[in-house]
Amino acid sequence: MSITHHPQGVTTEGGLQVVYDLAQEVAHFGAAQVAGAALRWALEEQASANALLSVELALDRSTRWLLRCDRVDFPPGAIAYRHSHPGPGIRCLLFGAIEIETEGRTTAYGPLGAWFESGPEPVRAVASSKAATAFVRVMLLPREWRGKRTVRYLDAADAEKPRLQQAKVYFDVDVNLGLER
Repeated sequence: MSITHHPQGVTTEGGLQVVYDLAQEVAHFGAAQVAGAALRWALEEQASANALLSVELALDRSTRWLLRCDRVDFPPGAIAYRHSHPGPGIRCLLFGAIEIETEGRTTAYGPLGAWFESGPEPVRAVASSKAATAFVRVMLLPREWRGKRTVRYLDAADAEKPRLQQAKVYFDVDVNLGLER
């Protein structure tokens, strides 16, 4: 899986890819044409040379996969407490700033900063205290997660705390990765 930034726009012919139109705040699966700045996620064997981030995925061959594109918006100072997801994905910060804590490290990201979350590995996210923050992500999920929230808090007390961040799902698409039996 890889993500690339296309400041002058992008046209795609189809396939296992997602295009996010930065100006219109809409996402497309497969074929798309965006005249202005766009982000493109692709599930392909070879990552683009100009990828913001590229990750090789080791996927369970017995799982039937769903591709989800969504956006998460945080008001200033919001926290996504220690949590996990049922599948991997690449996130890209649209605006604001965010610190991601995982695997004993904390990494700060600014606009167009991209990071990978494996899914089962716990993550904590802390948004900028000074400005609204948002990221868009593309995840691969087992199909039973269609239409469901994927965040799973690791501490029951955190699950009871107010969640200030808001998620907007653009789409859930069944995909055939050529791995299913």
